[in-house]
Amino acid sequence: MKVLLIGSGGREHALAWKISQSPRLSELYIAPGNGGTQDLGQNVSIPSSQIEDLVKFACEQKIDLVVVGPELPLVQGIADQLANHGIACFGPNQFAAQLEGSKSFAKEIMLKTGVPTAAFKVFDHLDAALRYVQEQNFPLVIKADGLAAGKGVSIVHDFEQAKRVLIQLMEEKIFGPAGEKVVIEEALTGEEASFLAFCAGNEVKYLPSSQDHKRIGNNDTGPNTGGMGAYSPAPILPDDQMEAIGDLVIKPIITYLEKQGHPFTGILYAGLMFTPQGPKVLEYNVRFGDPECQPLMVRLDSDLLEIMLACTQGKLANVELKVKPETALSVVLAAKGYPQNYPKGMLIQGLENVPEDVIVFHAGTRQENGKYYTTGGRVLNVTALGQDLPEAKAKAYQAVKQIYFENMYFRTDIGDKGIKKMSA
Repeated sequence: MKVLLIGSGGREHALAWKISQSPRLSELYIAPGNGGTQDLGQNVSIPSSQIEDLVKFACEQKIDLVVVGPELPLVQGIADQLANHGIACFGPNQFAAQLEGSKSFAKEIMLKTGVPTAAFKVFDHLDAALRYVQEQNFPLVIKADGLAAGKGVSIVHDFEQAKRVLIQLMEEKIFGPAGEKVVIEEALTGEEASFLAFCAGNEVKYLPSSQDHKRIGNNDTGPNTGGMGAYSPAPILPDDQMEAIGDLVIKPIITYLEKQGHPFTGILYAGLMFTPQGPKVLEYNVRFGDPECQPLMVRLDSDLLEIMLACTQGKLANVELKVKPETALSVVLAAKGYPQNYPKGMLIQGLENVPEDVIVFHAGTRQENGKYYTTGGRVLNVTALGQDLPEAKAKAYQAVKQIYFENMYFRTDIGDKGIKKMSA
């Protein structure tokens, strides 16, 4: 099979790594890819936002399956365009992709289907939004309705802070059209977990739980990022609760979409908050999380390409999803200054010293004359498998010590919440 994988981050390197292990694979193209993916297939210099060029490439190369890593191409309708050319796509159509592309769309569906979530209101006029927050109890959560690369969510603790955020989103448009409409909701308290499922219409298979670390600093301090590390499984969501949680937050959504004539194909990801009142959905994504994908791929013991193909054919029930019993943990190495301004072009050293049983997935890198250089804010994902969470953490951080690039930054507490919960 000829596969085109779209994206350039650590998630895409992890997917390329797993797809490349399939005996069914004949050729793998990654558009645009990174310094790590070019060792697994052929990088193609087409940005993931260039939908028409990607579709044209898939047609010219007679691609059998397109795998979409990031959300933007899905929200822009790449699956629909590929379907028009008879090319299978692992990823939902444009209608279903609104679950991630529009926070208000997702919240309205949760309301219709009874999925537990935070109380909310939607606004597309600044004055009305300001009047509303003036009457509310704080803290509140303010979300840009559209895509903002994981950075469009703010927790506000007083009216002045809320006013500033709303003006930035709706008047100054710091996230462009994404902030023209906002969702304002109650702030939920508890512990978060990521819950991902392979979906093919009404067929579903659950991946094990994972937990992301969004904040830049230790103890979840500082601004939100794309994610600074992840591990799987998350003790807050053990395996014996997966079916019950799936019945609560996944099946109602895919059943609704099926009835709307838009069966969901691909990964549906529920970001959960385990509150004192029970689990509630913070948001939906329509693709693998990054960096949750990295530990999940290391734990997956089945042929990923086989599963993805089965999703596109409506035959998910026919494949087995096997998972290694061990725990996997991934630490993101970032450039100092991320998620704001950060330096690029730094030489990465020491990768050859990382133990063979630790996998380093590349995110923001390029390869030149056999050497790797930084190109992004999140640079590498150091991912280790252990018998339990403490062992996985120890192996990952031991490997981190072998790697160096100027201005390297990372959190030192990835996995600590899970370890604390295990010992409670």
